[in-house]
Amino acid sequence: HSPLVNWAALESLQAGDLSKNPHPFGQIPCLTDNNDVLVFESGAILNYLQSKADGKGLSEDARSAAVTSWIAWANASLDPICFLETPQGKVYDTGLRNSNRRIDRLDQLLSKTTSLVPGGFSLADVAVASYLLYVIQFFPDVDLYSRWPNVVKYMKECAGREDYGKAFGENVQAFCLQRLGDMESGSGKEKKIFGMF
Repeated sequence: HSPLVNWAALESLQAGDLSKNPHPFGQIPCLTDNNDVLVFESGAILNYLQSKADGKGLSEDARSAAVTSWIAWANASLDPICFLETPQGKVYDTGLRNSNRRIDRLDQLLSKTTSLVPGGFSLADVAVASYLLYVIQFFPDVDLYSRWPNVVKYMKECAGREDYGKAFGENVQAFCLQRLGDMESGSGKEKKIFGMF
């Protein structure tokens, strides 16, 4: 259990049965509350608890809690999977060249939906897809499709969004869509410097 979250929960809520963990990755910390609110990752839970303690309406919004949870997961868990760093903080490779149980679980989740949060595309998808799409830009030789076809389909849908093209530029968008299409078809495994040249 996370003492940080347990302490915050004890200060502001009554703890439930911690043996029934609904965290999408079966990890702790995870918090459930009224109206089917599910919040995971310490930072998201603390934000939720603060909102609840302040009496703000957002605390009862299951969608807001889910979005915050996925954003926190992307920053805390997905980033270090996607980008392996030296002790000096320099990225030298991606962890997506090897199997990973968290990405296996993400692939399972994405086999049933096209977005991470019920109700459609959200900032949760922006956070998670951004990390995944950066991987193929910086490590274009990585093949994700053989292990995680649903993740690749999700990445392609996110990269195909009009606003992704506006934010990252048409060239980056076109590269990502082409590379993901190549992964799906099993072609285009030639290396390019930084994925774009």
